[in-house]
Amino acid sequence: MRSYNPDLTPAWKKSAPVPEVPADRDLVVEEVTTGFCGAVIRCEAGTVTLEDRFGKHRVFPLDPRGFLLEGRVVTLVRPTAPGPSRPTRTASGSVAVPEARARVARAGRIYVEGRHDAELVERVWGDDLRIEGVVVEYLEGVDDLPSIVAGFAPAPDARLGVLVDHLVPGSKESRIAARVTSPDVLVVGHPYIDVWEAVKPSSVGIRAWPAVPRGQDWKTGVCRALGWPENTGAAWQHILSRVTSYKDLEPELLGRVEELIDFVTAP
Repeated sequence: MRSYNPDLTPAWKKSAPVPEVPADRDLVVEEVTTGFCGAVIRCEAGTVTLEDRFGKHRVFPLDPRGFLLEGRVVTLVRPTAPGPSRPTRTASGSVAVPEARARVARAGRIYVEGRHDAELVERVWGDDLRIEGVVVEYLEGVDDLPSIVAGFAPAPDARLGVLVDHLVPGSKESRIAARVTSPDVLVVGHPYIDVWEAVKPSSVGIRAWPAVPRGQDWKTGVCRALGWPENTGAAWQHILSRVTSYKDLEPELLGRVEELIDFVTAP
C-alpha cells in the first residue's frame, strides 16, 4: 500500500532560503504558479501588480518564493521608502556634519553692525558657527566700536572679530576701525553701504541694486526705486528668503566672514 506524505507543500517551497528582492517598479519577474511574466507597475500591502508585454495586468500576493527572477526563485517584498536625503554641504559650502551637536560657546565673539547682518550670517554660516561654538552679536552701528572693544576685553583665548559695512578708504567707518589696535581683534568689512547689497541682485530677481541719492535713507530709497512697499522690514525678509547658500552672496562679503571665523577659532 502506497503511503502519502501529509506535507503537501510544493517542492520548490521546501528548498533552501531564497533572497528577498524589493518589488521596485519595472522589475521583470515571473509568477511561479501561473507562469505570468511581467514588469512590476505597483506594489501595495500584500500584493504586487505585474504588466506583461501586451499590456495585460495581473495582481499577485507577495507569497514567499512566489516569483522567478532571471530563472531563480525569489521572495518579493514591498520596497522601503527612501528616507530624506541629507545635505553633504552646509549653506556656506563646508562639509556637513550630520547630527553634530552645537559646541559650547567660545569666549570669542563676532560682532556685526545690525540685525540684518546677523540674520544673513546665520542664514549662510549658522551650521558652521554652531559646530565651532562661535556666537554672533549685532551692535546697532559702529560709532562706539572702540569703547565696545575695550568693554569686551579681548585676549588670546577670547578673540573678537568685527564685520563693518562700507569699510572703504576715507569713510567714517574706516576712521573708526583704525582706532581699534588690539592684536586680539580683527576688524574687516565689505564695500557696500548696507548688507542688503551683499546679496547678488540676480538672487533677488533684480538687475542691480539702485543708486540712492545722498541725503535719503538708503533702504527706503531702494524700496522706492524698485517699486516695493516702503516697509524695510518686509523688504529685508523678502531679500533674506532668496538666500539659500553662499552662492547668493557677493565674494566681498564671503571672504570677510570666513576670515573672521578663522581668526576667532584659531588655536
